Amino acid sequence: MATATEGPHTRPVTGRMVLMCIVGFFAVVAAVNAIMIRAALTTFSGVETGSAYQAGLAFARESAAAEAQDTLHWQVKANVRIANGSTVVDIDARDAAGTPLAGLEAVAVLHHPTDRRSDRAVVLGQLAAGHFRGTIDRVVGQWDVMIELSRGGERLFRSRNRVVLQ
Repeated sequence: MATATEGPHTRPVTGRMVLMCIVGFFAVVAAVNAIMIRAALTTFSGVETGSAYQAGLAFARESAAAEAQDTLHWQVKANVRIANGSTVVDIDARDAAGTPLAGLEAVAVLHHPTDRRSDRAVVLGQLAAGHFRGTIDRVVGQWDVMIELSRGGERLFRSRNRVVLQ
């Protein structure tokens, strides 16, 4: 009958070793969970909508504003480009007959599609009637360009378009 013998490199397993292995395993799991929670909290910018009711009311207002905008038949063109190490936004606004629109204030914002913390407002100056230009530091990648034209504090035009800057 053969019996197992202990070799020079084997140690008997004790209760203390089992306990240390279990504690070590759960310590590794807890450390990985802490790293993943921190990564999730620092990369997520928050909830998309704070109040569904308020979002519904805003949607109704935006729908009415879009219908009013369509009746104007304005021709608004935007050119977003990289020039001399900066991002340049040019806006040309004309009425239905092609006449430049006077007396407008223009606002442009570059919205990052996935992280609103990266959004960039562009300060626009009026170069001539219906023509605006603004520059910001160079940005690259995909952006949504939001353009708003208003007169006397009343928004008359809004547009959102996707651009890719390289």
